[in-house]
Amino acid sequence: MVTSCYSQYDTHVLLNCDAQYPVLLGCDHASSHIPQELHNLGVTEEQLTEHIAWDIGAGAVAAELGQLLNVPVVLGAHSRLVVDCNRNLDDPTAFPVESDGVNVPGNQSIATEEREARANAFYWPYHHAVRDALRNLEQLVAAPALLAIHSFTPQMNGSLRPWHLGALWDKDDRMALPFIRHFRETTNVVVGDNEPYSGRHPADFTLDHHAEAEGLPHLGIEIRQDLIDSDTGAKYWAAILANALKPILEDNTLFTHRAGSRS
Repeated sequence: MVTSCYSQYDTHVLLNCDAQYPVLLGCDHASSHIPQELHNLGVTEEQLTEHIAWDIGAGAVAAELGQLLNVPVVLGAHSRLVVDCNRNLDDPTAFPVESDGVNVPGNQSIATEEREARANAFYWPYHHAVRDALRNLEQLVAAPALLAIHSFTPQMNGSLRPWHLGALWDKDDRMALPFIRHFRETTNVVVGDNEPYSGRHPADFTLDHHAEAEGLPHLGIEIRQDLIDSDTGAKYWAAILANALKPILEDNTLFTHRAGSRS
């Protein structure tokens, strides 16, 4: 993969950071990596390949989509089991004690000092990278857009999930509605409107903190993991997303602060 700018840190990866288009892609759960000193949090190597540890395929889609749209990308570089960057730190699932029925022994009794240490080492550096990337894009427009890329397991708690994609949003529908309309009117792709997760749920910290609170245009995109668990699948679905997003992002009126934000 060729990028105009690539930087690897312990907490995040920056791709296309020289791109001059006012859209940022963020992928909170791009990695299943757990630092050696945490001893895998007591989870097996096999379990670390599963969806409990990361969003399978999401990082690959975000990287490819960043190339297709020519926009910067911030990828999280640690497992959601270490600390979940898409949660408020006071949310119990920020340091999950179990995920989809799998116990996480290393998170069962975490002292306050350990929580703070993990937050300072992994959580805040990732969010500072997102913030800094958005600030850089503000040199181009008043309100750059933020796209959050996630993936979801085809089955959860015994229930099958029929959607190919999900569009997550709350108060700002500027990107969500045309995105959903594109798929429902022109393709056979099954897109969920705030399904299988909802942008109105509190467990949506990245968009809430960096975009909604600032009045920036934004959208959360969920992709079913069995569609993108290979390089071929990731590239295929990145192209589908790029085709849907390009006309939305070509509308220059998008890049304004949403009325009623604190900005």
